[in-house]
Amino acid sequence: MKLMETDIPKKESTEDRLRAEIEALKRQLEEQKPGQGHAGPDPQKPAPPSPVTLGAILLFGVIALVGAFFAGFVPHSRRETMLSAEATAQSESAPIVTVVPVVRSPGTVNLVLPGNIQAVAEAPVLSRASGYVKKRTVDIGDRVTAGQLLAEIEAPELDAQVKQARSAARQAQSGLEQTLANLQQGKTNQELARVTASRWSNLEKKGVVSRQENDNYRAQFEAQTANVQALEKAVAAARDNVSGAEANVGRLLDLQAFKMVRAPFSGVITLRNVDVGTLITESNTLLFRIAQTNILRTYVNVPQVNADAVHVGQEAQIRVADLHGKQFTGKVTRTSNSLDPTTRTLLAEIQVPNQGGSLLPGMYAQVDLTTARSNPPLLIPGDTLVVRPDGTQVAIVTDDQVIHFQRIELGRDYGDRVEVISGMQPGQKVVVNPGDTVREGVKVKPVLLKEKPAAPAGPGGSR
Repeated sequence: MKLMETDIPKKESTEDRLRAEIEALKRQLEEQKPGQGHAGPDPQKPAPPSPVTLGAILLFGVIALVGAFFAGFVPHSRRETMLSAEATAQSESAPIVTVVPVVRSPGTVNLVLPGNIQAVAEAPVLSRASGYVKKRTVDIGDRVTAGQLLAEIEAPELDAQVKQARSAARQAQSGLEQTLANLQQGKTNQELARVTASRWSNLEKKGVVSRQENDNYRAQFEAQTANVQALEKAVAAARDNVSGAEANVGRLLDLQAFKMVRAPFSGVITLRNVDVGTLITESNTLLFRIAQTNILRTYVNVPQVNADAVHVGQEAQIRVADLHGKQFTGKVTRTSNSLDPTTRTLLAEIQVPNQGGSLLPGMYAQVDLTTARSNPPLLIPGDTLVVRPDGTQVAIVTDDQVIHFQRIELGRDYGDRVEVISGMQPGQKVVVNPGDTVREGVKVKPVLLKEKPAAPAGPGGSR
């Protein structure tokens, strides 16, 4: 600025000197007498300016314009240069922060949940017959088919009960036959009494016999009729006795068939609890446990936020760490259609084929469910969060590269990333690991996370 002040007086002294020279020329022209050298103009009229005068006047105007231009433009240009230098210095001194853009979560999310593998059907095998184990044909780990013989039980008491029941059934059948014979005899006596009563009734009408004798024969007929009815009921009772005896025989025969213990369905023997000679008590001794393993089921607890996205028929990937990364594809077969009030989770069953037998009941597995989202939330890194007493916030870099702390509402936590339900917009830039230099209203120099900012040069180094 001092330089500019010294330059301006120099321009003013030059203008004064030019103005003095022009005034001197005018005085010389006025001192000239009319008629010298050539016939001059009318003495009454002033002499026109000479070309030298006009050139001097034009030169003076140009110099004045140039001086005025430099007097106004140069200070303004220097002021702009100084402001630009100050802005550049301030920009270079602004702290460098690493930022990441706010993006939306994918339209589908992979929901990984722990699950327990169980057999689709598992049942204990007991005996309905009491006795001793005569023979055992399978052991733990054996694969069996439906109806296959597992063990044979020796039950002499049951065999004796079958013989006794059959004898009682034969006695009941004999009693039925005897009752039928009595019924036939009663019907014959009834017919004879009817014919006799009819004849004596005709004789009584002709006056051959007395009325008393006719009444006696009529009463005999009625008695025989009542006897036949009683015999018919006796026959019905005898038939019921026969049916009961035969049912008892059938029951004992069924129990006798249970001496042959067979597999209820195809599967694998997971438990053997007896050996040859073991005493078996009816419906009380566990012989084997069998599990159906060609199809297994896994139960998972789906969180409430994803409960509406899990439906029957949805595919799921099942992984077991012990099987070196092998994956098994299953489907959701049913859900509880209600949330557990304690855990706020939905119970879902996933069935998976196990033809190779690699999966075993009781294994711990990871179930991967791919669920769709109609309105996916925003997603930011977990190390951008700033937890304060008034809530969780993030440091946003505005379009003017100024820090602004924004309060947000968080959703699901993925560990390295976290969902934002409200408080942010897609495309905004948030600061990663904000330090003490990141304050409200501070101007910063943002650098995207994938870019690495250049380190300042050291003594004698280069950038």
